[in-house]
Amino acid sequence: MKQRNAVFDKAVNFAERIVNMQTFLIREKSEYVMSKQVLRSGTSIGANISEALAAESKYDFIHKLGVAQKEAYETAYWINLLHRTGYLKEREFDSILSDCDEIRKLLARIITTVKRQLGVEKANEKGKREL
Repeated sequence: MKQRNAVFDKAVNFAERIVNMQTFLIREKSEYVMSKQVLRSGTSIGANISEALAAESKYDFIHKLGVAQKEAYETAYWINLLHRTGYLKEREFDSILSDCDEIRKLLARIITTVKRQLGVEKANEKGKREL
């Protein structure tokens, strides 16, 4: 039996919400440009987490989760812009941005934990001091 992964499950649920939001934006608001961008970045989060779960090493795992985290930041940007331009109402905006923020925070904690396990943070700090 396959083990469940909380951040992956949250990302898949979030991607489903993003797909539904994009459908709404196209059908109800005739908005095509930003909705396509948020669809791309919002669904990419889970895809990158999926790649991380099949990583070849802990460093590859960190890298792929880092890409997922960047996609989450981009998604938050598009959600904010959709709200600021009147395409998302306050309630919709708060709800979907909250989900995005939760995923970003989970990814940050996982990345930090794995880096700590590998001693990467200390090596990075030492390298920064040498510059």
